Amino acid sequence: MNEASRAAIYVRMSTEHQQYSTENQADVIREYAAKRGMEIVRTFADAGKSGLRLDGRDALKLLIDTVLAGQADFRTVLVYDVSRWGRFQDADESAYYEYICKRAGITVQYCAEQFENDGSIASNIVKTVKRAMAGEYSRELSAKVFQGQCRLIELGYRQGGPAGFGLRRMLVDEKGDPKGELRFGEKKSIQTDRVILVPGPEGEVETVRRVYRLFLDEQRTEREIALLLNDEGVLTDRGRPWTRGTVHELLTNEKYVGQNVFNRVSFKLKKKRVHNPPEMWVRDEAAFEPIVDQAAFHTVRGIILGRHRRLSNEEMLARLKEVFDRHGKLSGVLIDEMEQMPSTASYRHRFGSLMQAYQLVGYTPDRDFAFLETNRQLRQLYPKLVGDVVRALEATGADVERDEATDLLTVNQQFRVSIVLSRSERTPGGSARWTLRFDRGLEPDLTIAVRMDATNTAPLDYYVFPALDVHADHLRVGSENFLGIDAYRFENLDFFVGMAERVTVEVAA
Repeated sequence: MNEASRAAIYVRMSTEHQQYSTENQADVIREYAAKRGMEIVRTFADAGKSGLRLDGRDALKLLIDTVLAGQADFRTVLVYDVSRWGRFQDADESAYYEYICKRAGITVQYCAEQFENDGSIASNIVKTVKRAMAGEYSRELSAKVFQGQCRLIELGYRQGGPAGFGLRRMLVDEKGDPKGELRFGEKKSIQTDRVILVPGPEGEVETVRRVYRLFLDEQRTEREIALLLNDEGVLTDRGRPWTRGTVHELLTNEKYVGQNVFNRVSFKLKKKRVHNPPEMWVRDEAAFEPIVDQAAFHTVRGIILGRHRRLSNEEMLARLKEVFDRHGKLSGVLIDEMEQMPSTASYRHRFGSLMQAYQLVGYTPDRDFAFLETNRQLRQLYPKLVGDVVRALEATGADVERDEATDLLTVNQQFRVSIVLSRSERTPGGSARWTLRFDRGLEPDLTIAVRMDATNTAPLDYYVFPALDVHADHLRVGSENFLGIDAYRFENLDFFVGMAERVTVEVAA
């Protein structure tokens, strides 16, 4: 059989319940190939993959990479129909991937379509319409699915996500009768089944209630509660040590008072995540059996929300004076370690410098100011580090916009990156410590925290935190930390830069 008759198959399905499984697609394609005397030499299959984006579709990526590398041992790619190639929201993206194949002398044939993909005006028009229809189908389906999810929320059913410490996921049938508890990672297998939340083991439920008592009655902070639970050997539902963030989640999530809340964050059509305002949230006030008293929950919420209101200059100075009176001194580390205090960055922004704020409360440090020289050096180094990141990104073909006022980077018009420096400090015992501060007010999608070496003259390593995993304005870390923190640590930024790499599009003259 000659080379021109050699073909590859590409098949895709979005879910396990899809009407056209990869096997059914392959059967139609093989029949198409047999009638035209084609030999199928390779199969590329994306099972359970959305057609909205190329991300995650490893088989299509491999196909395109094989073609671009000139390693294709086939002259035709056979696909069931236009929608299996992709339901891209931009029809030009679908056309581009087909163009890559065409440019390499490889044709794409849609075996179940009623037109021949022969490059004629008629086929191009029909194909363009089909691509637009495929994208529109996804948009309409997304709206219908969202409406269905909202209705299920209002009926008291859980829509995805782990149960959380002290709770468990219970599978119920269409009549609401319990069928059994779902373990971590398990999913329902029958379409008419639903999931609700129920109280977990008695020990976990009592721990949840105890956390609320510690916060309210003993006025313990989230960090103090986390340390106490860790000292007692209590682990989270994921089997990990407690952090300030995990305790904060336990104290603020409505599910512990039986409320079902949905649509806090939108990620429709695989586009950018959007944090929705509370008026867009969908909720059922009494969906599950509560394990925390309503009054206790709302009291805790009021205390926590009260922390985030904007303080006046007088209130900020009053809190600073309280710390001075209690400890007899002031320092940046002392301020940032206090739960109810604004950060040192807030004092610098409001009063021009920490020293100015110190003077306003009557404090004059009696030690040298070597740290001021360190800060000066870091301020000089910061623009260079940001510039290095920008140049590294642009070297991969990425488009980078830099906000001159905030140094926030927007990469490929898709995600925003904040870069922060963390000075190396020494504890009285001689251990190294860093405070990673997050500019959450800028709403970055990623924060790169650069840890400086012992001399504070060069980067030691980098932490790359997605916004969803940042729950506080700062994080105190040491040389070695538990996996929940050090999983975000990298020796260099090669991985991050690789995220932004773009494929160069060659334009035919």
